[in-house]
Amino acid sequence: MSTRQLHAADPDSDGGNDLFPASRNGSRAVGRALAGPRRTALFGLLVVAILAGAAWALLGSSLLVVRHVEVTGNRLVTAAQVRQAARIAAGAPLATVNTAAAARRVEQLTPVLSATVRRSWPDAIVIAVRERTPVLAVATAGGYQLIDSHGVTVRQAARKPPSMPLLSTPPAALRGSLAVNAAAVVLRQLPRSMRNRLASVSATSAGSVTLHLTGGVTVLWGGAGESAQKLAELGMLLRKHARYYNISDPNTAVTAG
Repeated sequence: MSTRQLHAADPDSDGGNDLFPASRNGSRAVGRALAGPRRTALFGLLVVAILAGAAWALLGSSLLVVRHVEVTGNRLVTAAQVRQAARIAAGAPLATVNTAAAARRVEQLTPVLSATVRRSWPDAIVIAVRERTPVLAVATAGGYQLIDSHGVTVRQAARKPPSMPLLSTPPAALRGSLAVNAAAVVLRQLPRSMRNRLASVSATSAGSVTLHLTGGVTVLWGGAGESAQKLAELGMLLRKHARYYNISDPNTAVTAG
């Protein structure tokens, strides 16, 4: 047998070209094994770079900072008063503004019922104010206090607004008074025709709201509940042209005078 034949017949022989393909395949396998960690490391570096850039843009750059503080919904307080109460520093990074704390500070203004503060990218803060609505007038030595349904004095006035009922015999403490709140709820339930006849309202407690109509007519309304039944009953009783109506219990209404 020739030497060429021996090499061809022996699969374990080191001769010929069989050794080089094996080396190339091993190199490729090692390369693939190393490529995975490299790609992971590069991806990680890219993520870190993106996060660092975003953090810089939000906190460190001069691009996303407070340049404007806009105020909406205000009539009783000025925009300057709202900005002063909010205490939002110009030039502060927009992302660091504590909007909830700013809203609470604005709500300390007496005419403000509630406030919301939000970011308006890239450079503004918007403060939306919801103001209190006066519903009753309370006579004072210098004029009138105009109070809302919670008994909070919204503003002072030299004269009583024509469409605003007078709260006669007000409680000693107006703010948070359940009697004042009950009177305000009853007023909201009245139809326009009856509100036009209303001269004043009194409430010594939450369950004893009394309406004083023009012409010397008194209506003991009672509590704020059962408004539909009370209005229906009063509509029928008013035809009797009495001076006094007690509809605190609409099932046993009483008239006199």
